Amino acid sequence: QVQLVESGGGSVLAGGSLRLSCAVSGRTFSNYYMGWFRQAPGKEREFVAAISRNGGSTDYADSVKGRFTISRDNAKNTVYLQMNSLKREDTALYYCALPGSSSWPFNLRGAYEYDYWGQGTQVTVSS
Repeated sequence: QVQLVESGGGSVLAGGSLRLSCAVSGRTFSNYYMGWFRQAPGKEREFVAAISRNGGSTDYADSVKGRFTISRDNAKNTVYLQMNSLKREDTALYYCALPGSSSWPFNLRGAYEYDYWGQGTQVTVSS
């Protein structure tokens, strides 16, 4: 049974930082690329960041590039999202996602490429 459990969300002032974690079980974690997505109230789920199997390649949405960093620890079956210089528009429910296939996807940023999702962790940024 595949499980993804996010943690690390919370409330923070604009300009602050948070580090999200996502622990994965039920799959050989190191065989899969991983993604982070977010969904704000009234908006569609959007891509935030993704990382390759060994962490050597990463991809970011333009809105978070230079502020967020995705990383992974394959020994701990965990993927991280370090979020710095947070803005009010970063407020959302953040999800980690695991694909159903270990093959490199056609569209790394597409939510449809991911078959397994965590329950989400809330990030609220206030000014």
